[in-house]
Formats: sequence, structure tokens, C-alpha cells
Amino acid sequence: MSFVPGETETLPAARSSEELLYCEVEATLPVGKEQPARESSETDLEIEDTEKYFTTGQEELYVEACRLVGVVPVSHFLSNMEEAYVNLNHYGLGPNGTKAIAIALVSNTTVSTLELADNCIMEEGVLSLMEMLQENYYLHELNISDNALGSEGARIISQFLQRNTSSLLKLQLSGNNFNDESAELLCQALSGNYRIKTVDLSHNHFSDKGGEFLGQMLALNVGLLSLDLSWNHFCSRGAVALSNGLRTNVTLRTLDVSMNGFGNEGAAALGEVLRLNSSLAHLDVSSNNINNEGLSKISKGLEFNDSLKFLKLFLNPINIDGATLLILSIKRNPKCKMETLDISHVLGSAQFTKTLDGVRAVHPQLNVVYKTIQDLTVNQPSSDEQTP
Repeated sequence: MSFVPGETETLPAARSSEELLYCEVEATLPVGKEQPARESSETDLEIEDTEKYFTTGQEELYVEACRLVGVVPVSHFLSNMEEAYVNLNHYGLGPNGTKAIAIALVSNTTVSTLELADNCIMEEGVLSLMEMLQENYYLHELNISDNALGSEGARIISQFLQRNTSSLLKLQLSGNNFNDESAELLCQALSGNYRIKTVDLSHNHFSDKGGEFLGQMLALNVGLLSLDLSWNHFCSRGAVALSNGLRTNVTLRTLDVSMNGFGNEGAAALGEVLRLNSSLAHLDVSSNNINNEGLSKISKGLEFNDSLKFLKLFLNPINIDGATLLILSIKRNPKCKMETLDISHVLGSAQFTKTLDGVRAVHPQLNVVYKTIQDLTVNQPSSDEQTP
């Protein structure tokens, strides 16, 4: 199944994040306290009165939010909520603790980077964060990795991204049990989103079907600069689909697809990408079961490429012959901008070193990382240390 850009799920009528974030507050207020009447309210969410929300200090607002949702305030957040960078990874916040932080951040103008990895925030927590982001235009980087958000979390994030109104630039979603259904939801949003610049989707469960959705997204997206898809389950079909999208993409500069299963067929597709794409500058295809045959296809692409500066092929089953093919293809391309070629698992030879010297005469900026005999002997115990 494919998706058509512009076709999105029908969303409920938009309500202000202020209303949504302060839900269930009335239930926490003293029973005897009379509440002012509200006309045609769609939700019973408000902090006693709106004026208090805008005049309360940041710390007091957070403490009040914690009281309302029934959690203990996090002292680290209290002492750092006026800083640009706040790291709350591994704090066990849960959905309610996350909601309290989201409430406090609605009016915060100092925090630009928020780390919330491994906090079991669940769908309720990510909903609070997305609602907060509709109002907060100062938060630029958000890490909600390792929170097992699943397809429902992906749906909530997708609906937020489709609005294209946030100032968020970097979103880390690694290790969230996203599957191919999640990939479709996220790609529906990212196809038309031009604000997000960096997305981390590593350590998820995308397979070849997910690769198809991601490939379609990459063909349409005009905002992403960096995408991490490492440690997923792409094989050759997914690799080809991703590569088809990359062939026409004009903005992506960094792509990490390491620890997948592209194989030689995927390598051939990447070689075609390198021949046609003029924006990609950093590519990591480590540990993708690419041997010398696949490497020859990548080498052919490098002969025409004028944008790639970093290529990492670590832990692929290639030898010195494949490595030689690579550096010779760089030599044949006068427009090549390659600065770092990482084949650090390949053992070099005297002949390879001589050939590399010839390549560097044409491209003096080139640094090739490979293994030498000295690397093998440096860790060997001396005769005095060896056990008799």
C-alpha cells in the first residue's frame, strides 16, 4: 500500500493546547471551592484561571502542574528549566510526569533542547508533548527515544508533523518499536513537512515495506538534512526502494543505514544514487553484507559523484581488492570531494599504500582509514608479558 501526499486522516477540530494540556484539573481542586461558569467549553481543562497561568513563575507553574497530575516534581528539571539544554533521560517520568513538564514548557522561552529518552512516557505522554509544541516556539530539539511508543505514538506524532507549524528542528525517535505501519504514518507527515531537519529512526522494526514508504517520502521531502535508519531490518528490496527516493532527493546531506541487510543488490542501487545525487555528503553503510561485487557498483557511482565527503563501509565482507577499487574510482573523478573513507576493518598492504599515495596526489584532502600491520602488533603482548 502506498500513500498519496496531501491525503491525511481527518483530524478532530483543533482545540488550543492550553485547553488540552490542563485536562482533569477541576477534579484536583478542593471540592468546596466554587468554580466560575464557562460558556460553551469543549473541555474541563484549565488551571484555576488563565491569568494565573501567564503570571506564575516557571518553577511555581511546574510544581503546581505536578500537584494537579499527582506526581513528585523532578528536582533536576526545577533547577535547570531556565537553561537551554535539559537532560531528563532515564528519569522514569511516566505519562503524568511528562504531562507536568509539558505544562511547564508551554510558556517557557529558554529550553531549546529537551532529552526525554527511556521514560516510559507512553501515548499519553507523547500527546502532551505534541500539544505543548503547538504553543512553544522556542524548543528546537526533542529526544523521545526508547519509550516504546508503537503505532499509536507514531500516529500522534504524524498528526502533529502534518500541521507544519512547529519550530522543532530535530526529532529523535530511536528504539520506539515502530513497525511498517508506523513508517507509513510518519512518512505521510514527513513527505510534506519542510521544518524538521534531523530525524533519528534507528533501532526500530522497519522492514522492506517500511523502506518503500521511506523511499516515497524521500522523493518528496524538501526539508530533511539528516536521517538515521541504522539498526532496522531493511534487505535488498527495501534498500532499492530507499535508493529510488534518494535519486531525486535534493536536500538530504547525511544518511545512516548501517546495521541493515542491503547486500549487493542494495549496493548497486546505492551506486546509482551516488551517480545521480548531488546533495548527499555523509553516508554510512557499515555492516550491510556488501562484498567486493557490491563494492564495485558503489565504486562506479563514485566516479561521477561530486558531493560525498564521508563514506563508511566498516564491517562489510570486503578485502584489499575491493578497497583498491574504491580508491581508484576516487582517483578517476577529478570532481570528487571525498575527505574520509572508513574501511577500518580491511588490512592494507604495501601495494595498497603505494596506490593510495597516487590517489592522494590527485586528491590531497582524502583520508582513508584502514588496518595496518602495526595495528595488529600494537596490542600483542611483549615477550616479557607472555605466559611461559
